[in-house]
Amino acid sequence: MRATLLHAAQDVRVEDVTDPKIQQPTDAIVRIVLSCVCGSDLWPYKSLEATHDPRHMGHEFLGVVEETGSEVRTLKRGDVVVAPFVWADNTCAYCREGLQTSCPHGGQWGVNGVDGGQGQAARVPLADGTLVKLPVGEGSELLPDVLTLSDVLSTGYHAAHTAGVRRGDTVTVIGDGAVGLSAVISAKLLGAEQIILMGRHTARTDLGRVFGATDVVAERGEEGVAKVRDLTGGEGTRKVLECVGLKDAIVQSFGVVRAGGTISRVGAPQFTDMPFGFADFMRNITLTGGVAPARAYIEELMPHVLDGSIRPGRVFDRTVALEDIADGYRAMNDREALKVLVRP
Repeated sequence: MRATLLHAAQDVRVEDVTDPKIQQPTDAIVRIVLSCVCGSDLWPYKSLEATHDPRHMGHEFLGVVEETGSEVRTLKRGDVVVAPFVWADNTCAYCREGLQTSCPHGGQWGVNGVDGGQGQAARVPLADGTLVKLPVGEGSELLPDVLTLSDVLSTGYHAAHTAGVRRGDTVTVIGDGAVGLSAVISAKLLGAEQIILMGRHTARTDLGRVFGATDVVAERGEEGVAKVRDLTGGEGTRKVLECVGLKDAIVQSFGVVRAGGTISRVGAPQFTDMPFGFADFMRNITLTGGVAPARAYIEELMPHVLDGSIRPGRVFDRTVALEDIADGYRAMNDREALKVLVRP
């Protein structure tokens, strides 16, 4: 089959790899119908040193079950399924707590002999626990919306959920990428009254307004903090959803959060020293967030996608064929595209 491999920074290739086969009785083979490029894919795209063991790329996909192992009980050939961005048994103590990302029996796509999601097919370990069967066919117009459940919408929802967003809240979302826009959707879904989106790319913040942002702040740094405080009577917002992962974004988060408020960070962190000093300690700021256990949210969010009340698939503003995925990476890296949909 054909699959996406990263050989070095900015060296993305689609190459022939071994077809997936059932290796364990709990495996399933999925023919991939849709996948996409994630913002987190851009970090190795920018920095990976040349290697003779190229990285299998992609962790967001949906498709059709082609084959199942002898112990798979909940899936059959022909089922349309979505895969969360990590695989897990969904039965261990961590999974039962909604922490499938900490499953001791699970793992990540594209490593340790497991296929990546940017290819024509994938072997799915622990298929019963990992895959979620969809009540739509492989030709449904809703598939791009459903695909966001694999990662980006679930990550935005994780930000809002862990922050404790509730009806009537004031919320600031930092970052106008696909995760930030998904956080806007999620904050509105949970009843936030005021949602301030901090971003400076007009096409993206315009979509943020469609998704539910009540205000947009394009300024950054001290100027941006001052603007948010002007919009909130000088206080800042009770909840801040940090969806970037850079140090400047977390510094900005502390600047715009209200005393006694909560910051939830879901942007993949690109720094190690947390600027949480004595002044912020004295304001009783809560810091939470982390990697999103998408599997815990898929069934909760899916009805809102299926009934059309939210349309998160609008974050996909470019579609490429698998063979052209290198151009999709380039477009996202150069800010020519928000999020790229891939059709194998």
